[in-house]
Amino acid sequence: MKLELLDYIIIFGFFAIVLFIGIYVSKKSGKNTAEYFLSGRSMPWWLLGFSMVATTFSTDTPNLVTDFVRTDGVSGNWGWWAFLLTGLLTVFVYAKLWRKSNVSTDMEFYDLRYGGKPAHFLRGFRSLYLGVVFNVMAMSAVTLAAIKIGQVMLGLEPVETVLLGGTITVIFSAVGGFRGVVYTDFLLFFVAMGGAIGAAVYLVNMPEVGGLDSIFANAQVQEKMSILPDFSDTDALIGLLIIPLAVQWWSAWYPGGEPGGGGYIAQRMLAAKNENHAIGATFFFNILHYALRPWPWILVALASIVVFPDLESIRQAFPNVPENILKNDLAYSAMLTKLPTGLLGLVMASLGAAYMSTISTHLNWGSSYIVNDFYKQQVNKNASEKELVNVGRISTVVLMILSSLFALELNNATQLFDIIIMFGAGTGLIFLLRWFWWRINAWSEIVAMFSSGIISILFWQYEDVLFLAEGAPFPTWSKFPLVVLITTILWLATTFLTKPEENKVLYRFYKITKPGGPGWNKIHAEAKAEGVSLEDENAKWSVPSGVLAMIVGCILVYGCLFATGNWIYGNYPLALGLTVLVVVAAFVLLKVWRGMRNVF
Repeated sequence: MKLELLDYIIIFGFFAIVLFIGIYVSKKSGKNTAEYFLSGRSMPWWLLGFSMVATTFSTDTPNLVTDFVRTDGVSGNWGWWAFLLTGLLTVFVYAKLWRKSNVSTDMEFYDLRYGGKPAHFLRGFRSLYLGVVFNVMAMSAVTLAAIKIGQVMLGLEPVETVLLGGTITVIFSAVGGFRGVVYTDFLLFFVAMGGAIGAAVYLVNMPEVGGLDSIFANAQVQEKMSILPDFSDTDALIGLLIIPLAVQWWSAWYPGGEPGGGGYIAQRMLAAKNENHAIGATFFFNILHYALRPWPWILVALASIVVFPDLESIRQAFPNVPENILKNDLAYSAMLTKLPTGLLGLVMASLGAAYMSTISTHLNWGSSYIVNDFYKQQVNKNASEKELVNVGRISTVVLMILSSLFALELNNATQLFDIIIMFGAGTGLIFLLRWFWWRINAWSEIVAMFSSGIISILFWQYEDVLFLAEGAPFPTWSKFPLVVLITTILWLATTFLTKPEENKVLYRFYKITKPGGPGWNKIHAEAKAEGVSLEDENAKWSVPSGVLAMIVGCILVYGCLFATGNWIYGNYPLALGLTVLVVVAAFVLLKVWRGMRNVF
């Protein structure tokens, strides 16, 4: 594969525009931390929605989807499709609560919801735990994908890819701050989406593949096409569908799919103009993320089975790729090498866009934790705004270096997906309930955080004995549910064995966020006895309507996703039925939403 002049013009022109935007907004972004990390809380819903979806449009996502499809079929994507449930619950229940809290980061939430030294420890420790450790792992997966693309498509050594992509991104991120990230995300989304669709259309129809009919006639592809796993295969059914839908979506912490919202999703909700803009941004994101984007990647993954039916065929086509990174996820990059001049430049620019958008968001988000929740709280409480912005810029560079070094040691995108899912198993229920149940305290979260990590490590250490060996006491699919079960038992026990938060802390939290619900009845009664007014007693609790909206929204978005797939597959009667279902769900959701606005 060879890049021509037109390709270089497209690629370098794109990067020049991105750097210009970062430099252009740098003066305003550097005024203070509110501007550097939240753009002065003035962002409209549509811009934040595009930013959220551009951030999740990372270079590792098409690789991960390709790995799922080639390994477990299209149904393997339920591992991330299931997060739509928590995404829409965030939209209709939690988005307004986050915006009402008015915190600068979701780590600052701990000092609002809890009190005393445990809350202070939890905020500081978790800011480093997520902002550095988990954040570095997430960025490393993205950088690993960039390394594979660089090797297969450009013949670059891993270090060369890291230096080239990392240097441009870290300069842009350190200078432009959150405003630069959001503004460029708007451009990055269209470039990335255009590249993904353009690549899918060309690759599916190139002579080696022969079009959709040829793909779907391929015996190996037919085994991978089903949107649902084989119901006669119990292990596949449980592992690919039942666990994600029944357990994973509410119990696991994962960047971009945190139960109740968190991370860079919370950052964007907190940067919104008001509560309605926060809700609109997250809903817009979930529609684009789940209903619009997956099929171009899935089609390329299915086409790759025709061209590269196994790993050996990829090995023969790319003999210079190191053995340790020769995995199924490499097939996506391998297919892109067949693109023509012009489209190749657009796709390379789109991959650069995906890389920059994701990495810049993670850098700014992780840096916000280091500055607001660690440095300002634990190191120098009297730091000036100028000093804090400088610390933010330095930490941005450090995070980039750490993630790049870690990426050079990895070999497969699915590795980190599984690690992050396991380490967050069992903590999600706390994130959902802490808004609505007064009894949860800081110790609940501390125990859950450490328990899930320690149990996951033990399960990995003794995986052969517990899950894989012949006659093992547990089936392989049970690893995740067991972590969830044990972690949940431990944090619930801790909740009842430790003292609750002081009433003054709970009163303050309730007055600011007004979550409502029966989980606060005891606090309402105590406040009334003390002559403290928490809210209008006649106010209607909006959560039941929010849950109804979430269910209807899931029908709408899943309907769009599966209708699109069936139109592509040529299953026209089913596709038409699903399309009608989408229209009905949209009408019902609009009606429910109008009722909810009256409740708000």
